Amino acid sequence: QVQLVESGGGLVQAGDSLRLSCAASGRTLSNYGMGWFRQAPGKEREFVAGISGTGRMTDSADSVKGRFTISRDNSKGTVYLQMNVLKPEDTAVYYCAADQSHRITVGLFAAEYDSWGQGTQVTVSS
Repeated sequence: QVQLVESGGGLVQAGDSLRLSCAASGRTLSNYGMGWFRQAPGKEREFVAGISGTGRMTDSADSVKGRFTISRDNSKGTVYLQMNVLKPEDTAVYYCAADQSHRITVGLFAAEYDSWGQGTQVTVSS
């Protein structure tokens, strides 16, 4: 089982940028699809962005398209989420997840992922 640890969260102002990192240990991430999800207080966990095992395919939620970018560095066993032009509605706990099924597409649903990190808080003030 792969262990995932997120970092990079914090308190920022609207319009600022943050880069989240997700480091893996235990197993290589090379063949795993990876995703970022977020959960705001009182809301369900939602898909933010995902990347296929090869890195050739990515997808993101409409609410973050054009602002957030997911990428991966398999040599470092790390996945990133670059978040630009942050908005107060982006405030949430952000989770990194691994999909070990070797699917060739990007998983869009939490049920498609089988390893999760503990999350990192992102707070955007207006």
